[in-house]
Amino acid sequence: MSSQSASAEGSSTDLISLTVNYVPSKFSGALLEPSRPRRRRPKNAMSGVGAMGIPRGGGIDAFRTGEARIPGENDEDYDGVNVSKSWRIHHKFLKRTKQHTKLRWNTFKIILFVSNAVFSVYTLITLILCLLTWFDVFQNADVIRVGNRTELIFSTLAATFGLLTAVIGWAGILLNNRGFLAVYTFFLWITFAFLVVPGYLTYKKRTFNLEGKLNAQWSRALGAEGRLRIQNRLQCCGWFSPFVEATISQTCYARSILPGCKLAYLNLQRHILEKWYTISFGLVPLQLGAIIAGLLCSNHVTYRFGKGMMPKRYQLNSNAMKVIVDNYTNEIAEQYGRDIASDVIVKSGMQSYGSSLVRDNSASNLLSGSPSPSRVGRREISTMGDL
Repeated sequence: MSSQSASAEGSSTDLISLTVNYVPSKFSGALLEPSRPRRRRPKNAMSGVGAMGIPRGGGIDAFRTGEARIPGENDEDYDGVNVSKSWRIHHKFLKRTKQHTKLRWNTFKIILFVSNAVFSVYTLITLILCLLTWFDVFQNADVIRVGNRTELIFSTLAATFGLLTAVIGWAGILLNNRGFLAVYTFFLWITFAFLVVPGYLTYKKRTFNLEGKLNAQWSRALGAEGRLRIQNRLQCCGWFSPFVEATISQTCYARSILPGCKLAYLNLQRHILEKWYTISFGLVPLQLGAIIAGLLCSNHVTYRFGKGMMPKRYQLNSNAMKVIVDNYTNEIAEQYGRDIASDVIVKSGMQSYGSSLVRDNSASNLLSGSPSPSRVGRREISTMGDL
């Protein structure tokens, strides 16, 4: 029985918010009455002051001792896009009165900006080159589309996904949105995988028996249409000669004087594949730099710590409110008596939380038929009710 009661008591205490440990027993007049002037009123004292005079917000002032880490509605560190009507009205008022503070970028945000700018530039250039190849703009683009189709598809996919990742990164950087930056950092790894795949394929193809692979490709993979397109672009006929695996056309026939395609196609593939994997592997350090910058700086795009959300264990619930109300009523009962304490709780609307003192006092009043508090007690009630 004792172990069961102890476990039940432990589970009940786990449900109580930890905020009850930080509720002050005494409140200063400046905290309860924001209109009352403070003893030492600094310049622009009410700027960034929320309800009941409690400072809120982030910015570089968040690192000062005693400053709040939770953002206000109109903070420069607000996480995301605030399109509420009150925010728009306040923003227009600040512009009209020229009180809008100059936004400042921290070092982490500048690093993210530079790394994403470099990332955007080389992904955009890569995508343009891939599209120009697909549209047959270059001289030997049709040969690449026929002979290196797999590598071209992976390169186009890497450039497209990289450009999408850069757009998400710009949204997170300019809006100070840590959620977008988290997705951006994750997508950088996927872009890195798409980036090294064509480099690996082209390096492997060129380094290990390129001539044998091209022989097999010409005889088995290309087909008549693929061989015809390569013959027309390289001005050749057949593989070794017009009599060996040639596709008949107006320029390629049995008595054609055009040379075979093996030498021209082999030299072209060596040149293209070498450039391909050199560019692919050359972008790896830049990609790794963008990944490292995202990992280290994405959660520090502003000086505010985290997302400014109250931890779950510190969020108020009904059990925590019951403990707070009981402590509050007991403190008032010790100073003014049980009758006044119960009336204060009733007038303040906190009787719904089920204070034990209110229940006991109401029950005793019904049984004993005691009169209501005196005028002095009512004056104390009205004073404390205003607080």
